[in-house]
Amino acid sequence: MKAGSKRISCMGIIGDGCGGGREFIVENGILSAYDVLTKQNITLLENIHDAKRISKKACILSIECENELIEFNLSSMKSQTKS
Repeated sequence: MKAGSKRISCMGIIGDGCGGGREFIVENGILSAYDVLTKQNITLLENIHDAKRISKKACILSIECENELIEFNLSSMKSQTKS
């Protein structure tokens, strides 16, 4: 892990929409999903800057960054940035 970067994550709850049972991780500017059963890791989104917090509600991952809010839809696999 490079200097100044940190790892943040949240767990998807089984039955709460997309991604139940997976750990969603932002590290080194990359959002990934880790499946604890299969031990597989997939990259979902790159170029995330200054992530402070990640949370999940239904199929939406919210990544709070220093200057923006990124919402990643796990159903469509697309992101939307809000200032």
